[in-house]
Amino acid sequence: MRPEISSAALLTVLRSVWIASRVGGLSGPPDEKCGILLGRGNRVTRIDHTANVAIDPFTTFEIDPAALIAAYRNARRKGGLEVLGFFHTHPRGPSTPSERDAAMAVPDGKLWLIAGREGALLWRAVDGGEIHGRFDPVRFDLRIGKRIEPDRTGVRLR
Repeated sequence: MRPEISSAALLTVLRSVWIASRVGGLSGPPDEKCGILLGRGNRVTRIDHTANVAIDPFTTFEIDPAALIAAYRNARRKGGLEVLGFFHTHPRGPSTPSERDAAMAVPDGKLWLIAGREGALLWRAVDGGEIHGRFDPVRFDLRIGKRIEPDRTGVRLR
């Protein structure tokens, strides 16, 4: 079964890339944004933005460990949303995983949403993946309210 992503949640990620690509040059290079994909089963219903605590947030990302621990803790509570994966941005680059992303990723089957200058693509962190031996592309369904747009390969910025 393909993953399903809420259009409202996805819009928050795309908006941050769009803003960074427009504002970044005014105050230096845009930093990478990052966060956690939350939901149940195969449905991403919420995307929480977290602080990027990387030493150089302009070229890499590191999700705030406190936010990550809190997300896993909340997932164990009754009614809590599961941690389905992670997202980050490539404000001046493509939506494909970099070699650095591959080196950081654990092959645990989690989803990785990467948003770049042309839009957003979804990946799964696996051992022996197509991209850098770590990521496989993932087709997904986009949920817009109660309507489903099936079989998306990604979402493009216009």
